[in-house]
Amino acid sequence: MSSAAPNPPVAVSGASYAAAAVTMAHYKAADSKREQFRRYLEKSGVLDTLTKVLVALYEEPEKPNSALDFLKHHLGAATPENPEIELLRLELAEIKEKYEAIVEENKKLKAKLAQYEPPQEEKRAE
Repeated sequence: MSSAAPNPPVAVSGASYAAAAVTMAHYKAADSKREQFRRYLEKSGVLDTLTKVLVALYEEPEKPNSALDFLKHHLGAATPENPEIELLRLELAEIKEKYEAIVEENKKLKAKLAQYEPPQEEKRAE
């Protein structure tokens, strides 16, 4: 074992100490802002969503040519719907229901009309 003397204490001038204190305060403020931002991302579900998409990319057997396109595609599916799009979907569903009802009514009316009209073959025979 070597018997090295411990390092002597370093003398710090008042100005150096103040500069060090300001630097430490700056790092603490930056860390605090980072921590707040991290909590914000966590509360809003961003971290979970990003984690899931990145895990999905990691587990892909054949990696896509563009990882960014993969992320965009998978994150786009996770985004909330635009209210206009939702209204249009509801309107489309209503129109489809009306269309189906009209098609059904048309079939019934054709069947009813067929009762009162002679078949096409009888008309040609006359």
